[in-house]
Parts: sequence; C-alpha cells; structure tokens
Amino acid sequence: MPDPRTLRDSTQIVLPCDLLESVRDDLEAEFVVSVHRADGETCRIIGSPVEIRAVSDFLARQGISLR
Repeated sequence: MPDPRTLRDSTQIVLPCDLLESVRDDLEAEFVVSVHRADGETCRIIGSPVEIRAVSDFLARQGISLR
C-alpha cells in the first residue's frame, strides 16, 4: 500500500497565500485545480498529479519557489 504522504505530495502544493496573489486567476484559468485557504496565511493547491506537476512548472516560471 502506498505511503499517504507520497500521495499527498503528488496531489497538492502548500505555500503562503500571499505568493499566489498575482497569479491565482491565471492558475485557476489554465489548470484544473482548486485553491483553498488552509488557514489565515497558508493556501493549498489541489489537483491530479499531472496538474500539480504542471502547476509546479508554471509557478517556477513565475519566480515562485516551492522549496
């Protein structure tokens, strides 16, 4: 049985919401993902593993580091 952490890592990106302010509309228009505010400062981008990889690449091109 797969490790749940591995599955979570491949289906979501967690980062500060303020980093998404300038790209959130483009992100939701271009990709099949949901963006949820996890708490006051943290957002989760949730989607399929294929979409999450594409979103990760998109964010990197926008200068948003995930590490």
